Amino acid sequence: MSTENRGTGLEDKVIKIRRCAAVVKGGRRFSFNALVVVGNRQGQVGYGYGKANEVPPAVEKAIKDASRSLQRVFLRGDSIPHRVVGKYGATRVVLVPAGPGTGVKAGPGVREVLELCGVRNVLTKAHGSTNAMNLVKATINGLKMLRTKEQIEQLRGVKL
Repeated sequence: MSTENRGTGLEDKVIKIRRCAAVVKGGRRFSFNALVVVGNRQGQVGYGYGKANEVPPAVEKAIKDASRSLQRVFLRGDSIPHRVVGKYGATRVVLVPAGPGTGVKAGPGVREVLELCGVRNVLTKAHGSTNAMNLVKATINGLKMLRTKEQIEQLRGVKL
């Protein structure tokens, strides 16, 4: 489920919708929470989490949250510049650059983040927890650690 936000150039994808039940005197009261990833497919990506008593408001809240948390990602062409391991909690996501025509070899959660970021050729492997929220956070953590060759030269003060 992917939609284009009006005028902003951002796309969003719903990663996970979960239902929570609270037992009350008259029966069960349900609430929903949504995990959404937003990106412009040109190096910007963010995630959001929203909770409400119905699904559409939960998704709207998550999209609003995701739009506020956009991160800039440095890419090389349609892949990533180097191998990186993103970590969050018990989750480790290994991102490896791949040649043209490979595609995004990734599981759910990781795939959506990479596609909305603008990565088209990458290999991934998730270790540890496969909780959707942790996978998304670990992937974004890994993407934030990416650096271009020029940035590394500037940081070290040497020519590579």
